[in-house]
Formats: sequence, C-alpha cells, structure tokens
Amino acid sequence: QVQLVESGGGLVQAGGSLRLSCAASGFPFSNYEMGWFRQAPGKERDFVASISSRGISTYYADSMKGRFTISRDNAKNTVNLQMNSLKPEDTGVYYCARKDLFNTVYTYWGQGTQVTVSS
Repeated sequence: QVQLVESGGGLVQAGGSLRLSCAASGFPFSNYEMGWFRQAPGKERDFVASISSRGISTYYADSMKGRFTISRDNAKNTVNLQMNSLKPEDTGVYYCARKDLFNTVYTYWGQGTQVTVSS
C-alpha cells in the first residue's frame, strides 16, 4: 500500500534551517508529482511546495519563495524540503503528499512532522 513517512522536523531558532525528508513506498514514485503542506496551530492545511514527477518543475507558495527548496531523488523514492531563514510563522506540522495522476487532488498523505521555530 502507499506509504509516505516524513522525518527531519524539530525545534529551531528563527533564522535557522531544517531539512525535511519524505520516504515513499508502495507505488511507482517517479510517476507522481509530490507536494509538501503545512498546518499551523488552529489553521487549515496550506500548500507549501510541489515538484513534478521528474523534478523538472517546482512550485512554491509565495511566502516560501527564496527560503524553501523542494527536491526529489527518484532513485531513492524520497522528496525533500530544505527550509532556510525560518520564521516563527513557519511553525506547524509539515505533511508530504502524493498528487493524483489525473487531477489536482492530493490523495495520499503522510503522518506529518512537527516543525517549531522559536523567536
């Protein structure tokens, strides 16, 4: 079955960096666009970044542009999110997700990893 397992979260001071990873299994990883989402306390889950199946195209939420970088390694079935210049408002649970092949819906989600940025 499809599994997405995030890792790399933690506590970091403002201005610091973290690298999140998502290990995928149970499906042909290189066929699927992948994304990262964030849910801040008391808020809805928001889009952070996505990457096309071969890693050629990337997309970012405006507030992450220039600070976050999404990448993937199709040989290792992993998708990563490098987060630099972190701000307290980046605090939340970060989720890895797999996009459906034929529409814009993300249909599979990981369990999430907590990122806390202290001021």
